[in-house]
Amino acid sequence: MNNIREQIKDKKRIVVKIGSSSLQHAETGDLDYIRLEKLVRELCDISNQGKEVVLVTSGAIAAGKQAVHLKTTEGQTQAESMAIKQACSAIGQARLMMTYQKLFAEYNQVAAQILMTKNTIVDNLNRYNAHNTFTQLLKMGAIPVVNENDTVATYEIEIGDNDTLSAIVAALIDADLLILLSDIDGLYTDDPRQNPNAEFIEQVDELTEEFMHMGKASTGSNVGGIVGSVDGGSVENCRAYGLFLASNESGYSGSMIGSIGGIVGSIGSTEPKEGWEA
Repeated sequence: MNNIREQIKDKKRIVVKIGSSSLQHAETGDLDYIRLEKLVRELCDISNQGKEVVLVTSGAIAAGKQAVHLKTTEGQTQAESMAIKQACSAIGQARLMMTYQKLFAEYNQVAAQILMTKNTIVDNLNRYNAHNTFTQLLKMGAIPVVNENDTVATYEIEIGDNDTLSAIVAALIDADLLILLSDIDGLYTDDPRQNPNAEFIEQVDELTEEFMHMGKASTGSNVGGIVGSVDGGSVENCRAYGLFLASNESGYSGSMIGSIGGIVGSIGSTEPKEGWEA
């Protein structure tokens, strides 16, 4: 594990993903500004070290629901439920990005918003343009803040969850490292909050079927959970050197890159594969 931590210090292009459950107060569902401020501060510190960093964030739909005091969509048709979800995303994404912009500005850091759908990836021209946009933003020293465009995404064009999205972004920009921050320490044989005998898995060198079926979804507001984290890390043609699962409670990405104090779980390196050409 110490060898892995040493390797991480040398990574230059890093994608950090944070889920909805890590951005909200569990009791109310409102944004946790202390966590957000810590996250942004450490991302800015990573950038100040001369590294390139991209943030993949969830939370738009949840923030929108809180803004309009929406508790449930029960009793709605599927079409109505989808429209409500997309409307909440439109409201929440604006609020979420405004919060990020204010926090990044406190550290004199330029942030940029990128919203993606599956069409961004499956269409060659769209993928090429997205690659160029990321490349130029990183050259400018900006930190791209990425989310799925839930306002227009439907079943046919949605990526699904931001664990998968973060792995896609890591592949698209040829990242050296992908860090997934969650509300759980890492990969366990079972949910440690429900099963006290669940065993923590420090490192996975190969994603076998056993490991793929080991994780369970995390909290309710987080679509992907640990299942998504594992599956996202195995996305075909992912070029990220390593995938790490870490708890947001034990230190954000800056701690991991600097003192490497926050890494509590990892999935071994994924070899570069052919494909994903810009």
